[in-house]
Amino acid sequence: MFMGEYQHNVDAKGRLIVPAKFREDLGDVFVLTRGLDQCLFGYPMDEWKVIEEKIKSLPMTKKDARAFARFFFSGATECEIDKQGRINIPSTLRQYGKLEKECVVLGVSNRIEIWNKEIWENYFAESEESFAEIAENLIDFDL
Repeated sequence: MFMGEYQHNVDAKGRLIVPAKFREDLGDVFVLTRGLDQCLFGYPMDEWKVIEEKIKSLPMTKKDARAFARFFFSGATECEIDKQGRINIPSTLRQYGKLEKECVVLGVSNRIEIWNKEIWENYFAESEESFAEIAENLIDFDL
């Protein structure tokens, strides 16, 4: 399980240090793709296979299902962690997430998320104001 928040910088070559606490659970190779809310999602291969099967089971006769599958899979790439604990983020994914320098790497249960620091801080501030309301709406899930 991934949890926690870490700050790292993307270097000029598009490399980012993966927090040491995440490396073992991600494995030597993992999948990085466009996420929601303008961040990147990173999945260990076993989790990626679960997500892949769920998306493949969506009805391709539905326009939204086709659009989501295209969005999600077209941005996906396999990442390898180098000996220094870094990954190389492709330019298309860096552009999508606006990853230019300061980044935040989050552990979110079965995945990691990589955010532009400023976008994350804005998102967090907006969500923090309604956190109690969000929690109240999820009460049916026994949280």
